[in-house]
Amino acid sequence: MAAHETAAAASKYQPSDFLKAVLGRPVIVKLNSGVSYRGILACLDGYMNIAMEQTEEYARRGARETARARAARRVDGQLKAKYGDCFIRGNNVHYISTIRRPKG
Repeated sequence: MAAHETAAAASKYQPSDFLKAVLGRPVIVKLNSGVSYRGILACLDGYMNIAMEQTEEYARRGARETARARAARRVDGQLKAKYGDCFIRGNNVHYISTIRRPKG
């Protein structure tokens, strides 16, 4: 494949493709307030309302996520609470990220 064909193929990948791919997988959802939730993405709708299972809430540690935490794609903060199921209103979501699996 030529370079321009590769770029065209990559540009066809939409955010909705990512969201479909991570359904049922462990994710981190960071809110605009800085609080993070880690759990299994159960479902979401067109408004980005999110339902999660096996959810853990992590307190905001600082105004920004550290570069090291971002690189490791882990939550930077202390565990605040554990929930079975969790519902997050979409307008509070800053980003959704997959959790990197440890290399084994």
